[in-house]
Amino acid sequence: MKNCTMKKLVCGFVITLLLASAQIGYAETVKTPIAKAPKEQEQLSPAAVALTGKVLQTMNSGGYTYVEIDNKGTKIWVAISEAEITKGETVSFEPGAVMENFKSKSLNRTFDKIIFSGGLLTPQSAAAAAAEPKPTGSKDKVVTTKEKIKVKKATTANSYSIAELYKNRAELDNKTVTVRGKVVKVSPDIMQRNWIHLQDGTGDAQKGTHNLVLTSTAEYIPATGDIVTATGTFVKDRDFGAGYKYDAIIENTTFVKK
Repeated sequence: MKNCTMKKLVCGFVITLLLASAQIGYAETVKTPIAKAPKEQEQLSPAAVALTGKVLQTMNSGGYTYVEIDNKGTKIWVAISEAEITKGETVSFEPGAVMENFKSKSLNRTFDKIIFSGGLLTPQSAAAAAAEPKPTGSKDKVVTTKEKIKVKKATTANSYSIAELYKNRAELDNKTVTVRGKVVKVSPDIMQRNWIHLQDGTGDAQKGTHNLVLTSTAEYIPATGDIVTATGTFVKDRDFGAGYKYDAIIENTTFVKK
């Protein structure tokens, strides 16, 4: 009889311990916060509104300025179209596309992460961007020139002027086209592509339909000022993300110099 009573007491004690342990485990589980993303990943998000920080170092190469900033203790590399930036100053950049393990041939350097920004922000525009990010697109990338460019359209099959490409972009989407014009800007080795701006004197400068962007990974890349015949795949409404959208663009382009 005593043995039975003792067994009941032992069993009751064990059950009480198990219940207590379960409650403690549950309480610890409830109190444990959900792990947050690393600070560096948060800062490098392409959805970041504005990138602000003290310039640690800067270098120019291939028409771009590469800047390392200290953003609240996080070091970030940013690339923009070539600009005058001084080491030690505090600057703000527009958000942009994040590239990982990006290799710059012109610098002979690989960046673990780098943001290709739309450009510098003033204190006023940085505040505005924080309230409502401004998307960038093909019209924002237009190259302005005072030169009166006039280049005759190519005579080969599937040849178009730049104005015709914009006008017929819906029908020409994903088709092979040829266009002839003058190179007004070259940005090499950005996002594993070379970026060439072409103008032929057609189109509307106010609407940005006089300037066409072409991307290429071909070995031969024309220089600014060259007259070239370009052939590639025409794409409308090309969106590279982070607000970088082009109404019209030619990709996988090959060039023949005049």
